Amino acid sequence: MGKKKPGKIARFKIQRRFGAELPGLGKAGALERRPYPPGENGNKRKKYSDFALRLEEKQKVRLHYGLKEKQLRRFIRDSKRGQGTNWVEKLVGRLECRLDNLVFRMGFAPSIRSARQLVSHGHILVNGKKVDVSSFVTKVSDEVTITDKAKENQIYLQAQKSPRLEVADFLRVEEKDGKPLGIVQAVPGKEHVPFGFDAGLFTEYYAARKA
Repeated sequence: MGKKKPGKIARFKIQRRFGAELPGLGKAGALERRPYPPGENGNKRKKYSDFALRLEEKQKVRLHYGLKEKQLRRFIRDSKRGQGTNWVEKLVGRLECRLDNLVFRMGFAPSIRSARQLVSHGHILVNGKKVDVSSFVTKVSDEVTITDKAKENQIYLQAQKSPRLEVADFLRVEEKDGKPLGIVQAVPGKEHVPFGFDAGLFTEYYAARKA
């Protein structure tokens, strides 16, 4: 019997624990057969304290986007700088425009983790130039595509066979020179987070903390 892929079961348990599908993990259907937290035989979710609810909202963001705590806090610090737009709105814009997330949202990879592999292995081009840094933040009008070699990559082929999400309306994907081309059309906002996201709870979690 072959070994299961690392993290396969864990990704299901994470989504069941939160009672929410986190598309970035790439494992759909976690709640279809067992719509209750792991370790429970019924479908009653235990009561949470206010702090636990806020913590859970933060963890959903961190795990969906595949970030370590320090990375998320750095993005929050950057988003709090300056004036104008609410910092959570700015944070979402930055997270959604990370290159690894865009590769996933454009349908070039079945999860953010696998999108990161395509980026780090040099299979992604931004405005015609190779970018191998997953945390690279794109801007409006930037164009993202894959290399010719990536067209035969199993990650890309799997994503094409079983798309995880529809292309969000802040993006446009078309074909150019026989390859998919994704274009950032607008700055994404909270409404583009692809899972149930309570910005209020997330904000409250960091309200008394120095990110």
